[in-house]
Amino acid sequence: MEYTLHLSKDKKIKKLIDHHGTFTLKKQKNICTYLCASIMSQQLSTKVADVIYQRFLNLYDGHEPTAEQVVATAPETLRAIGLSNAKVSYVQNVARFAIEQGMEHATLHKMNDEEVITYLTQIKGVGRWTVEMLLMFALKREDVFAIDDLGVQNAMIALYKLDRADKKKFREDMLRISKKWSPYRTYACMYLWRWKDNPPPLKNL
Repeated sequence: MEYTLHLSKDKKIKKLIDHHGTFTLKKQKNICTYLCASIMSQQLSTKVADVIYQRFLNLYDGHEPTAEQVVATAPETLRAIGLSNAKVSYVQNVARFAIEQGMEHATLHKMNDEEVITYLTQIKGVGRWTVEMLLMFALKREDVFAIDDLGVQNAMIALYKLDRADKKKFREDMLRISKKWSPYRTYACMYLWRWKDNPPPLKNL
C-alpha cells in the first residue's frame, strides 16, 4: 500500500502500521442515509448506535430509505426508535436538504474537501466533524485530518508528548505534525484511532 510507505516515515505511525496492518476506505452509495446514521450515533456507544440504526431501517422494511421516505416519516415514529427531539429534527433536516439541494456523489465529487464541509454544514445539526467523517468514510477522501476529534487528540498527546493547555499552540502542533502525513492524513487518523482502540462510533469504520 502506497500510503503505508509514506506514513512509515513517521516512526510513531510506523509502529501502529506494524501492529494493525492496512486499512481500505470504501465509498458509501447513499450519502443521505450515511449522514442520518452519523447524527443518530452521536454521543452514543457503538452498540446502542447500531441498535437504533437497525430500528431505523426496520421502519422501512429493513432497507435504506429514500430522503422522501425519511421526510414523510412522522416525528413521533422516529422518536419511538430512541431518537431525541433534536436528532429527529436533524435527521429530517438532512433528508430535506438532500431533496432540495442534493448530496449525490456526482454533486459532491465536484467539490474539494473544504467546499463539501461548507456545503453540508449549512444543514442545522451537521457540524464540521460529522462532515469530516463523511469525507473519510463515505466519499473515500484520503487526506482529511480530523483535528477536533477527541480520539485523534488524545493519541497525539500521548504519542507526540503534546500539551492541550494552550489551545492555540496545541492546534498548531497538531497541524505541523499532520502536514508530514499529507496526502494520506485520513489513514493516519485511522491509525491514531486504533491507538487504545478508540474509533468514533460510525458505520463501516
